[in-house]
Amino acid sequence: MPVEHPKALIMSLPPKPGIYRMLGGKGEVLYVGKARNLRKRVQSYFRASGLAARVMLLMQQAQDVEITVTHTETEALLLENNLIKTLHPRFNILLRDDKSYPYIFVSDGQKYPRIGFHRGARREKGKYFGPYPSSYGVRETLNLMQKIFRVRQCQDSFFRNRSRPCLQYQIKRCSGPCVGLIEPERYASDVQQAAMFMEGKSQSLIRDSIEQMEQASDGQDYETAALLRDRIGMLKRIQEKQYITGEGGDADVLAISATPAAACIVVTWIRAGQNLGSKSFFPRMGAESTPWEILDAFLSQYYLYGRTIPARIYLSEAIVDRPLLERAFSQHAGRKITLTVKPRGAPRRWVQMAQFNAADALRRHLAGNIDMQARFEALRDALHLESTPERIECFDISHTMGEAATASCVVFDAGGAVKSDYRRFNIEGIEPGDDYGAMTQALTRRYRRVKEGEGKLPDLLLLDGGKGQLSAAEGVMQELQVAGAKLVAVAKGRERKPGLEQLFLSGSKRPTILPATSLGLHLIQQIRDEAHRFAIAGHRARRGKTRTTSTLERIPGIGGRRRQALLKNFGGLREVARAGIEDLSRVPGISPQLAQKIYDAFHGEE
Repeated sequence: MPVEHPKALIMSLPPKPGIYRMLGGKGEVLYVGKARNLRKRVQSYFRASGLAARVMLLMQQAQDVEITVTHTETEALLLENNLIKTLHPRFNILLRDDKSYPYIFVSDGQKYPRIGFHRGARREKGKYFGPYPSSYGVRETLNLMQKIFRVRQCQDSFFRNRSRPCLQYQIKRCSGPCVGLIEPERYASDVQQAAMFMEGKSQSLIRDSIEQMEQASDGQDYETAALLRDRIGMLKRIQEKQYITGEGGDADVLAISATPAAACIVVTWIRAGQNLGSKSFFPRMGAESTPWEILDAFLSQYYLYGRTIPARIYLSEAIVDRPLLERAFSQHAGRKITLTVKPRGAPRRWVQMAQFNAADALRRHLAGNIDMQARFEALRDALHLESTPERIECFDISHTMGEAATASCVVFDAGGAVKSDYRRFNIEGIEPGDDYGAMTQALTRRYRRVKEGEGKLPDLLLLDGGKGQLSAAEGVMQELQVAGAKLVAVAKGRERKPGLEQLFLSGSKRPTILPATSLGLHLIQQIRDEAHRFAIAGHRARRGKTRTTSTLERIPGIGGRRRQALLKNFGGLREVARAGIEDLSRVPGISPQLAQKIYDAFHGEE
């Protein structure tokens, strides 16, 4: 039932700033809004015509209005944001954001500092660079720095217990400080240069590297000079790709694409003059209907919730509350913050790119991927992850009594299966039936290639198996120094029935069991079943090929003519296998030495 006596209600409201709450029949808060003038703002909801469809639906359910007067409009904005975050009103735009964002951490106070992935509270002593919009952005930067600066990224416990260089040294991704293969002074210089790179001082870094290269060349240290030459080349290529503006500094670029059913806001992060990547948000739709209203509501929730606010924010849409938000953000950050619409120069191109990405993401979101997005978010909540996974990979091993073991890797993102990134691995050189060895081999081959620049690293890695597979995967990830990926082994449980799966998470001692109705569990089951299907298909094809290939084809020195001669003389492969060395040597073209090889091929195991 709508609000009774609206005129009396409106006249009782003061013409002062504050917030208003639309209440339903049971006293529940349906909507929270801010106002410069409470009387005029609430009055606009009782117009005879011109209301948006969502606002009309709100007013049909609203039965009362409560207000809170504030001293300033900025105070009203802060109070509105807090109430939306705590009450989650049904008709408000609601931002579903991650719990935290990742950083790159450089340790301090060590002889050989490390650079690594970090998420959560910043308690450890050192420098933190970021935040980054996604774990993929962090890993991409870390991978680049391994190629350029070769600073260690392994955990301290792994570093202290080395007696020989790890795989990273062998593939030229680390300088081997664990066994003293680099002097502390030179290593410290590499760490300092890596920090300069993350601070956006690429131009100064290139100049310094050129000077060092010339000094090394003059001193006939050609190995160091070549290393610096390669470093300069990579830095220039990265600078051309990432640099946004000669001004440097920090900025965010926001663009929106909206329909009556959904909206997408893309945020691109510029830090120290470099593009760190972008992130797409799909806020829950509320009474706000126009793009500027949605963007306006999004901005306050996004920035007034413990997030670092950059000095410049570029917007694709003009918003009515821009002066208010600038004051609130400046007050919150303790320095001047500017919001700019339709910027010029390089920022204009970034706004246009963000608009394109927002429209494309919304199109895919509305094309049937809404359910998949909901499953990804449900999995984040179920496993208590810090952020929604953007990329999930799953491994499975298939064999028949150890024969023709094949590993599969399937990939999913919020759009579903990414079949172009699927991979299979023929497992060789292990004991038949050694699933742990097979998993170790497949993971090593997969992520060694990724570390060398072929493909992407996942946010979540699923393994079909139990604690053994999880332990094998943890060993591989530590050896390859793959950081930021959550590992989960999916065991079928004692009764091996769907819905009773046990999830063994890295870092947890007890298994997690999700309810059978969990959307997150449904996603895990879907990805695991796809990995199982892909592995079985590869195994069957490999096994079939092995069984249909003649043993003669695998003997060195037996070509098509000699094979046909053997089969013709003995009447078939079975009779060739039964023949002795003397009988085989009587066949034209078969010498005694070759006859011995043929006999051994069929009787070697005896």
